Amino acid sequence: MYINKAMVYGNLTRDPELKALPSGIKVTSFSLATNRVWKDKTGTRQETADYHNIVLFGKLAELAAQYLKKGSSVFIEGRMQTRSWDDPSGAGKKYRTEVIGDTMQFGPRSTGTSAGGEYGSSAKPANNKSSTQSSAQEQLETIEYPEEDISPDDIPF
Repeated sequence: MYINKAMVYGNLTRDPELKALPSGIKVTSFSLATNRVWKDKTGTRQETADYHNIVLFGKLAELAAQYLKKGSSVFIEGRMQTRSWDDPSGAGKKYRTEVIGDTMQFGPRSTGTSAGGEYGSSAKPANNKSSTQSSAQEQLETIEYPEEDISPDDIPF
């Protein structure tokens, strides 16, 4: 038995390109960046990025083209595939390894933050609490707990 399974979570490096095969099946391709962080022998933090070519077919391709854009986070599960072709310029055979996606999950969506880190058009300074933050904190402070202790005999299992 052989296993060919790929799972990658990262950010798009470019907008998805939607095309159609001669048979009419939709195909979307994009590049996904993942990063790895580790400490070297001296304890210095190191970071490197890898880039993965992603290809999606059918309804998944249409959804990706519709909802994803450069910088979007996405989780892709699929299989690895390497295809080859002869370069028309005579440079020999070319190879490309791709993840052929079977499933896709969108990452968290941005909340409209601007470059300065402000939220919305009427942002407040970072040291002031917004009304939603203070109301959420008030709700947390008003939680009422039962006064009597729960006995283990009261638990039905």
